[in-house]
Amino acid sequence: MTCDRNGGQRPPGLARLEPMYLTHLECPRCSRAIGAGSLRNLCPCGSPLLARYDLDAVRGAVSPSAIAGRDAGLWRYRELLPVAGEPVTMGEGWTPMLPARRYGSHIGVPRLLVKDDGLLPTGSFKARGAAVGVTRARELGARHVAMPTNGNAGAAWAAYAARAGLRATIAIPADAPTITRHECAAVGAEVLLVDGLISDAGRLIAGLVAESDGKIFNTSTLHEPYRVEGKKTMGLEIVEQLGWRLPDVIVYPTGGGVGLIGIHKALTELRDLGWIRGPLPRLVAVQSTGCAPVVRAFEAGLRNIEPWPDARTIAFGLTVPAPIGDELILDALYSTDGIAIAVPDEELLADLKAFGSREGLPLCPEGAACLTATRHLRARGWLTGHDQVVVLNTGTALKYPDVLAA
Repeated sequence: MTCDRNGGQRPPGLARLEPMYLTHLECPRCSRAIGAGSLRNLCPCGSPLLARYDLDAVRGAVSPSAIAGRDAGLWRYRELLPVAGEPVTMGEGWTPMLPARRYGSHIGVPRLLVKDDGLLPTGSFKARGAAVGVTRARELGARHVAMPTNGNAGAAWAAYAARAGLRATIAIPADAPTITRHECAAVGAEVLLVDGLISDAGRLIAGLVAESDGKIFNTSTLHEPYRVEGKKTMGLEIVEQLGWRLPDVIVYPTGGGVGLIGIHKALTELRDLGWIRGPLPRLVAVQSTGCAPVVRAFEAGLRNIEPWPDARTIAFGLTVPAPIGDELILDALYSTDGIAIAVPDEELLADLKAFGSREGLPLCPEGAACLTATRHLRARGWLTGHDQVVVLNTGTALKYPDVLAA
């Protein structure tokens, strides 16, 4: 075994590609600094941990123009990723950002853009977090990962774990999209069906991890610090695809909120590097009226959420009644003058059809919810007709045949 610059061991055969600029993990709640050389879950205070980098060294090692000459994919940002060796990859990243002029003009937002992460491996944006999270877990010695999921995250982590040679145990609500359950099984994961919500699946996984005597690594949402690093590449790509400029607004479907947290982290790192200037885009957290704990907390001006009772929505990825990253989600909204908004299922279904008939791209229900939110915010005057607005479509519509049928 050999060691990386942070004291972690690399299994034989994982070639070192580039210097790694990861320095430590930091707790955003209590500011504790923790070494990054071993597998970590939450801070002792209970908060998620965030990866920190030597940004001065990154600035001296790479520039936007150098990144432009690299292969298309999320690994083009390797200096800002926590990976020392060969990545576990299936070609993820660098998804298109498509102008949606016809639908945008229809709702009064003619500069609307849709970033389509439904084209990623495993059919959703979850491939970003899985690629980086699995790679780092393998580097640090994990051999068996486990997590609860609403569907797409489990499918992605199961696939990348298989590619990395790791075992995976996935707990999934029985009501989750059937296709994602089959995806997990097809790549060899152990699938545990749960009568209940993702929070119930999370309790099952926590029990299995506790009984494993360290043999199973818990990769639940934000329980390890590297999934968010993969998700932050959405923000890096948005900025680079706009010519290292910032849009006015980024609209994001928010269940566990890792993507929103990651985008905000990417933007602040780019600002600290000096690669972007000016106010950060206003961030919008989109939820369902059937499960809107972030919206309720935001409207009350709070930094913590209360669990949402009887959570239920057709946008199953939004069915997270108590996201563990609540403080980070709300801080991202407050610090960018953003907003949280909830939309009803019947309207997101109508907007899915209205968008598809004008733009030819069927969205996942979570992505369609972002369209509904954008339409509402324009009608309220929170958005103007001059704003450049980026909406994230986080998955392919083909995973939701019942939604398409509706």
